[in-house]
Amino acid sequence: MVQKEQRVNLPWVEKYRPSTLDDLVSHEDIIKTVSKFIREDQVPHLLFYGPPGTGKTSTILACARQLYTPAQFSSMVLELNASDDRGIGIVRGQILTFASTRTIFKSGFKLIILDEADAMTMDAQNALRRIIEKYTENIRFCIICNYLSKIIPALQSRCTRFRFGPLSPNQILPRLNYVIDEEKVEITEDGKEALLTLANGDMRKVLNVLQSTWLAYKNVTEDTVYTCVGHPLRIDIENIVKWLLNEDMKTASKNIQELKTLKGLALSDIITEIHKFVHRIEFPFETTIRLLDKMAEIEYRLAQGANEGIQLTGLIASFQFVKEIKPPE
Repeated sequence: MVQKEQRVNLPWVEKYRPSTLDDLVSHEDIIKTVSKFIREDQVPHLLFYGPPGTGKTSTILACARQLYTPAQFSSMVLELNASDDRGIGIVRGQILTFASTRTIFKSGFKLIILDEADAMTMDAQNALRRIIEKYTENIRFCIICNYLSKIIPALQSRCTRFRFGPLSPNQILPRLNYVIDEEKVEITEDGKEALLTLANGDMRKVLNVLQSTWLAYKNVTEDTVYTCVGHPLRIDIENIVKWLLNEDMKTASKNIQELKTLKGLALSDIITEIHKFVHRIEFPFETTIRLLDKMAEIEYRLAQGANEGIQLTGLIASFQFVKEIKPPE
Protein backbone atom coordinates (compact mmCIF):
# COMPACT_ATOMS: atom_id res chain seq x y z
CA MET A 1 0.00 0.00 0.00
CA VAL A 2 2.85 2.35 0.91
CA GLN A 3 4.55 1.55 -2.40
CA LYS A 4 1.40 2.51 -4.33
CA GLU A 5 1.22 5.87 -2.51
CA GLN A 6 4.84 6.59 -3.46
CA ARG A 7 4.10 5.85 -7.13
CA VAL A 8 0.85 7.83 -7.31
CA ASN A 9 2.39 11.03 -8.74
CA LEU A 10 4.35 9.24 -11.46
CA PRO A 11 3.34 9.64 -15.11
CA TRP A 12 1.20 6.65 -16.09
CA VAL A 13 3.86 5.45 -18.54
CA GLU A 14 6.23 4.92 -15.57
CA LYS A 15 3.56 3.96 -13.06
CA TYR A 16 2.47 1.04 -15.26
CA ARG A 17 5.86 0.10 -16.70
CA PRO A 18 6.11 -3.72 -16.62
CA SER A 19 8.36 -4.86 -13.77
CA THR A 20 8.64 -8.55 -14.73
CA LEU A 21 8.96 -10.44 -18.00
CA ASP A 22 5.47 -11.90 -17.45
CA ASP A 23 3.97 -8.38 -17.44
CA LEU A 24 5.26 -7.56 -20.94
CA VAL A 25 2.45 -7.53 -23.49
CA SER A 26 4.18 -8.40 -26.75
CA HIS A 27 7.13 -9.99 -28.58
CA GLU A 28 6.47 -13.43 -27.06
CA ASP A 29 9.28 -15.04 -29.09
CA ILE A 30 11.89 -12.55 -27.86
CA ILE A 31 10.76 -12.81 -24.23
CA LYS A 32 10.70 -16.63 -24.42
CA THR A 33 14.24 -16.68 -25.86
CA VAL A 34 15.66 -14.19 -23.33
CA SER A 35 13.95 -16.03 -20.46
CA LYS A 36 15.61 -19.26 -21.60
CA PHE A 37 19.00 -17.51 -21.70
CA ILE A 38 18.49 -16.43 -18.07
CA ARG A 39 17.20 -19.84 -16.87
CA GLU A 40 20.16 -21.66 -18.39
CA ASP A 41 22.66 -18.99 -17.30
CA GLN A 42 23.78 -18.52 -20.90
CA VAL A 43 23.09 -14.81 -21.41
CA PRO A 44 24.97 -13.37 -24.44
CA HIS A 45 25.58 -9.71 -25.21
CA LEU A 46 22.23 -8.33 -26.42
CA LEU A 47 21.29 -5.77 -29.06
CA PHE A 48 17.66 -4.57 -28.98
CA TYR A 49 16.53 -2.32 -31.83
CA GLY A 50 13.24 -0.97 -33.15
CA PRO A 51 10.89 2.05 -32.98
CA PRO A 52 10.30 3.96 -29.71
CA GLY A 53 7.75 2.69 -27.20
CA THR A 54 7.91 -0.97 -28.21
CA GLY A 55 9.29 -2.39 -24.94
CA LYS A 56 13.08 -2.52 -25.44
CA THR A 57 14.09 -0.80 -22.19
CA SER A 58 11.23 -2.41 -20.22
CA THR A 59 12.39 -5.86 -21.37
CA ILE A 60 16.01 -5.49 -20.26
CA LEU A 61 15.02 -3.85 -16.93
CA ALA A 62 12.64 -6.75 -16.28
CA CYS A 63 15.51 -9.15 -17.08
CA ALA A 64 17.78 -7.27 -14.66
CA ARG A 65 15.17 -7.54 -11.88
CA GLN A 66 14.96 -11.27 -12.54
CA LEU A 67 18.76 -11.66 -12.47
CA TYR A 68 19.48 -9.56 -9.37
CA THR A 69 17.87 -8.90 -6.00
CA PRO A 70 16.93 -5.26 -5.17
CA ALA A 71 20.01 -5.09 -2.90
CA GLN A 72 22.32 -6.21 -5.74
CA PHE A 73 20.73 -4.04 -8.45
CA SER A 74 22.70 -0.82 -7.91
CA SER A 75 26.08 -2.56 -7.73
CA MET A 76 25.49 -5.02 -10.59
CA VAL A 77 23.70 -2.84 -13.18
CA LEU A 78 25.06 0.26 -14.93
CA GLU A 79 22.49 2.06 -17.08
CA LEU A 80 23.60 4.88 -19.38
CA ASN A 81 21.10 6.84 -21.47
CA ALA A 82 21.47 9.26 -24.38
CA SER A 83 21.16 12.10 -21.88
CA ASP A 84 24.48 11.01 -20.34
CA ASP A 85 27.80 11.92 -21.92
CA ARG A 86 28.84 8.74 -23.71
CA GLY A 87 31.84 9.84 -25.72
CA ILE A 88 35.11 7.94 -25.74
CA GLY A 89 36.02 9.39 -22.32
CA ILE A 90 33.05 7.70 -20.61
CA VAL A 91 33.75 4.39 -22.39
CA ARG A 92 37.40 4.42 -21.27
CA GLY A 93 36.50 5.69 -17.82
CA GLN A 94 33.17 4.81 -16.22
CA ILE A 95 32.33 1.78 -18.41
CA LEU A 96 35.85 0.33 -18.32
CA THR A 97 36.07 0.76 -14.53
CA PHE A 98 32.67 -0.88 -14.00
CA ALA A 99 33.52 -3.76 -16.37
CA SER A 100 36.97 -4.47 -14.99
CA THR A 101 36.05 -4.60 -11.28
CA ARG A 102 34.57 -7.74 -9.79
CA THR A 103 32.14 -7.61 -6.89
CA ILE A 104 33.42 -9.52 -3.87
CA PHE A 105 31.29 -12.44 -2.62
CA LYS A 106 28.86 -12.10 -5.57
CA SER A 107 28.79 -14.65 -8.35
CA GLY A 108 27.54 -14.10 -11.88
CA PHE A 109 28.08 -11.23 -14.27
CA LYS A 110 27.37 -7.51 -14.17
CA LEU A 111 25.04 -5.86 -16.70
CA ILE A 112 25.73 -2.65 -18.63
CA ILE A 113 22.68 -1.16 -20.40
CA LEU A 114 23.49 1.37 -23.12
CA ASP A 115 20.14 2.95 -23.98
CA GLU A 116 19.76 5.07 -27.15
CA ALA A 117 23.15 3.74 -28.28
CA ASP A 118 22.69 5.13 -31.80
CA ALA A 119 23.61 8.52 -30.27
CA MET A 120 27.10 7.26 -29.35
CA THR A 121 30.01 8.57 -31.39
CA MET A 122 31.90 6.28 -33.76
CA ASP A 123 35.04 6.61 -31.59
CA ALA A 124 33.11 5.52 -28.50
CA GLN A 125 31.61 2.53 -30.34
CA ASN A 126 35.04 1.49 -31.58
CA ALA A 127 36.48 1.75 -28.06
CA LEU A 128 33.65 -0.45 -26.83
CA ARG A 129 34.61 -3.38 -29.07
CA ARG A 130 37.69 -4.35 -27.10
CA ILE A 131 35.96 -3.93 -23.71
CA ILE A 132 33.15 -6.28 -24.80
CA GLU A 133 35.65 -8.98 -25.77
CA LYS A 134 38.11 -8.54 -22.91
CA TYR A 135 35.63 -8.58 -20.02
CA THR A 136 33.03 -11.09 -21.30
CA GLU A 137 33.70 -13.32 -18.29
CA ASN A 138 32.65 -10.54 -15.92
CA ILE A 139 30.16 -8.44 -17.85
CA ARG A 140 27.22 -8.54 -20.27
CA PHE A 141 26.22 -5.62 -22.46
CA CYS A 142 22.71 -4.76 -23.64
CA ILE A 143 22.82 -2.19 -26.43
CA ILE A 144 19.48 -0.51 -27.21
CA CYS A 145 18.86 1.68 -30.26
CA ASN A 146 16.17 2.85 -32.67
CA TYR A 147 18.29 2.59 -35.84
CA LEU A 148 20.44 -0.49 -36.33
CA SER A 149 22.34 1.18 -39.19
CA LYS A 150 23.90 3.64 -36.70
CA ILE A 151 25.59 0.84 -34.76
CA ILE A 152 28.93 -0.19 -36.26
CA PRO A 153 29.03 -3.74 -37.75
CA ALA A 154 31.81 -4.77 -35.32
CA LEU A 155 29.44 -4.22 -32.36
CA GLN A 156 26.51 -5.86 -34.14
CA SER A 157 28.53 -9.04 -34.72
CA ARG A 158 29.41 -9.30 -31.01
CA CYS A 159 25.76 -9.26 -29.91
CA THR A 160 22.63 -11.36 -30.32
CA ARG A 161 20.19 -9.09 -32.14
CA PHE A 162 16.46 -8.80 -31.48
CA ARG A 163 14.12 -6.52 -33.42
CA PHE A 164 11.19 -5.01 -31.52
CA GLY A 165 8.53 -4.17 -34.10
CA PRO A 166 5.65 -1.70 -33.59
CA LEU A 167 2.92 -3.11 -31.36
CA SER A 168 -0.37 -4.13 -32.98
CA PRO A 169 -3.67 -2.67 -31.62
CA ASN A 170 -4.53 -6.14 -30.26
CA GLN A 171 -1.33 -6.08 -28.17
CA ILE A 172 -1.83 -2.52 -26.93
CA LEU A 173 -5.55 -2.78 -26.10
CA PRO A 174 -5.39 -5.12 -23.03
CA ARG A 175 -2.77 -2.92 -21.33
CA LEU A 176 -4.70 0.23 -22.30
CA ASN A 177 -7.92 -1.22 -20.82
CA TYR A 178 -6.03 -2.18 -17.64
CA VAL A 179 -4.77 1.41 -17.16
CA ILE A 180 -8.25 2.81 -17.93
CA ASP A 181 -9.82 0.54 -15.28
CA GLU A 182 -7.12 1.30 -12.68
CA GLU A 183 -7.38 5.07 -13.17
CA LYS A 184 -11.20 5.03 -13.67
CA VAL A 185 -10.94 6.96 -16.94
CA GLU A 186 -14.16 7.87 -18.80
CA ILE A 187 -13.46 6.91 -22.41
CA THR A 188 -15.54 6.17 -25.50
CA GLU A 189 -14.83 3.49 -28.09
CA ASP A 190 -13.95 6.12 -30.73
CA GLY A 191 -11.56 7.62 -28.13
CA LYS A 192 -9.73 4.28 -27.91
CA GLU A 193 -9.63 4.06 -31.71
CA ALA A 194 -8.16 7.57 -31.91
CA LEU A 195 -5.45 6.67 -29.36
CA LEU A 196 -4.49 3.51 -31.27
CA THR A 197 -4.46 5.38 -34.60
CA LEU A 198 -2.24 8.17 -33.28
CA ALA A 199 0.15 5.79 -31.53
CA ASN A 200 1.32 3.81 -34.59
CA GLY A 201 2.41 0.93 -32.36
CA ASP A 202 4.02 3.08 -29.63
CA MET A 203 2.76 2.02 -26.18
CA ARG A 204 4.44 5.00 -24.49
CA LYS A 205 2.61 7.43 -26.76
CA VAL A 206 -0.76 5.75 -26.08
CA LEU A 207 -0.42 6.19 -22.31
CA ASN A 208 0.99 9.72 -22.51
CA VAL A 209 -1.81 10.95 -24.79
CA LEU A 210 -4.43 9.14 -22.65
CA GLN A 211 -3.15 10.84 -19.48
CA SER A 212 -2.89 14.28 -21.12
CA THR A 213 -6.40 14.07 -22.57
CA TRP A 214 -7.90 12.79 -19.30
CA LEU A 215 -6.28 15.58 -17.26
CA ALA A 216 -7.28 18.27 -19.76
CA TYR A 217 -10.88 17.22 -20.55
CA LYS A 218 -11.93 14.54 -17.98
CA ASN A 219 -13.61 12.72 -20.86
CA VAL A 220 -11.63 10.88 -23.54
CA THR A 221 -13.35 10.92 -26.94
CA GLU A 222 -12.08 11.06 -30.51
CA ASP A 223 -12.49 14.86 -30.58
CA THR A 224 -10.74 15.49 -27.23
CA VAL A 225 -7.82 13.16 -28.13
CA TYR A 226 -7.19 14.89 -31.48
CA THR A 227 -7.68 18.35 -29.94
CA CYS A 228 -5.26 17.59 -27.09
CA VAL A 229 -2.40 16.63 -29.43
CA GLY A 230 -3.24 19.26 -32.06
CA HIS A 231 -4.04 16.62 -34.69
CA PRO A 232 -6.61 17.44 -37.40
CA LEU A 233 -10.09 16.03 -36.78
CA ARG A 234 -11.67 13.83 -39.44
CA ILE A 235 -14.38 16.46 -40.11
CA ASP A 236 -11.67 19.15 -40.54
CA ILE A 237 -9.85 17.04 -43.16
CA GLU A 238 -13.14 16.38 -44.98
CA ASN A 239 -13.79 20.14 -45.07
CA ILE A 240 -10.26 20.90 -46.30
CA VAL A 241 -10.52 18.34 -49.14
CA LYS A 242 -13.97 19.73 -50.05
CA TRP A 243 -12.54 23.26 -50.24
CA LEU A 244 -9.54 22.10 -52.26
CA LEU A 245 -11.74 20.35 -54.83
CA ASN A 246 -14.70 22.75 -55.02
CA GLU A 247 -13.60 26.29 -54.13
CA ASP A 248 -11.50 28.74 -56.12
CA MET A 249 -7.91 29.29 -55.03
CA LYS A 250 -8.54 32.47 -53.03
CA THR A 251 -11.50 31.05 -51.04
CA ALA A 252 -9.76 27.71 -50.36
CA SER A 253 -6.63 29.52 -49.14
CA LYS A 254 -8.65 31.81 -46.85
CA ASN A 255 -10.74 28.95 -45.37
CA ILE A 256 -7.79 26.62 -44.74
CA GLN A 257 -5.65 29.40 -43.26
CA GLU A 258 -8.48 30.35 -40.87
CA LEU A 259 -8.96 26.71 -39.82
CA LYS A 260 -5.20 26.26 -39.28
CA THR A 261 -5.08 29.34 -37.06
CA LEU A 262 -8.26 28.45 -35.15
CA LYS A 263 -7.27 24.84 -34.42
CA GLY A 264 -3.48 25.35 -34.29
CA LEU A 265 -2.86 22.73 -37.00
CA ALA A 266 0.47 22.02 -38.69
CA LEU A 267 0.47 21.74 -42.49
CA SER A 268 2.56 18.55 -42.33
CA ASP A 269 -0.18 16.86 -40.24
CA ILE A 270 -2.85 18.08 -42.66
CA ILE A 271 -0.93 16.66 -45.65
CA THR A 272 -0.48 13.31 -43.88
CA GLU A 273 -4.25 13.02 -43.36
CA ILE A 274 -5.13 14.32 -46.85
CA HIS A 275 -2.78 11.69 -48.29
CA LYS A 276 -4.90 8.92 -46.71
CA PHE A 277 -8.06 10.65 -47.94
CA VAL A 278 -6.85 10.97 -51.55
CA HIS A 279 -6.36 7.19 -51.79
CA ARG A 280 -10.09 6.75 -51.13
CA ILE A 281 -11.23 9.21 -53.82
CA GLU A 282 -11.85 7.64 -57.23
CA PHE A 283 -9.71 9.92 -59.39
CA PRO A 284 -8.40 8.73 -62.76
CA PHE A 285 -5.15 6.81 -62.27
CA GLU A 286 -2.90 9.48 -63.86
CA THR A 287 -4.52 12.21 -61.76
CA THR A 288 -3.92 10.32 -58.49
CA ILE A 289 -0.25 9.75 -59.41
CA ARG A 290 0.34 13.42 -60.22
CA LEU A 291 -1.47 14.60 -57.06
CA LEU A 292 0.47 12.24 -54.76
CA ASP A 293 3.74 13.24 -56.41
CA LYS A 294 3.03 16.94 -55.78
CA MET A 295 2.01 16.25 -52.16
CA ALA A 296 5.19 14.25 -51.56
CA GLU A 297 7.24 17.16 -52.89
CA ILE A 298 5.45 19.65 -50.61
CA GLU A 299 5.89 17.35 -47.59
CA TYR A 300 9.62 17.09 -48.35
CA ARG A 301 9.98 20.86 -48.57
CA LEU A 302 8.19 21.28 -45.21
CA ALA A 303 10.58 18.75 -43.63
CA GLN A 304 13.47 20.86 -44.96
CA GLY A 305 12.05 23.95 -43.22
CA ALA A 306 10.22 25.69 -46.09
CA ASN A 307 7.64 28.43 -45.42
CA GLU A 308 4.22 26.93 -44.51
CA GLY A 309 2.21 29.67 -46.19
CA ILE A 310 3.92 29.24 -49.57
CA GLN A 311 3.66 25.42 -49.36
CA LEU A 312 -0.06 25.73 -48.54
CA THR A 313 -0.65 27.69 -51.74
CA GLY A 314 1.38 25.02 -53.56
CA LEU A 315 -0.94 22.35 -52.15
CA ILE A 316 -4.03 24.29 -53.24
CA ALA A 317 -2.52 24.80 -56.71
CA SER A 318 -1.85 21.07 -57.08
CA PHE A 319 -5.57 20.37 -56.47
CA GLN A 320 -6.82 23.06 -58.85
CA PHE A 321 -6.19 20.98 -61.99
CA VAL A 322 -8.38 18.11 -60.71
CA LYS A 323 -11.26 20.05 -59.18
CA GLU A 324 -13.37 19.79 -62.33
CA ILE A 325 -12.83 16.02 -62.65
CA LYS A 326 -15.77 14.13 -61.16
CA PRO A 327 -15.46 10.57 -59.81
CA PRO A 328 -17.07 8.00 -62.13
CA GLU A 329 -20.72 7.29 -61.42
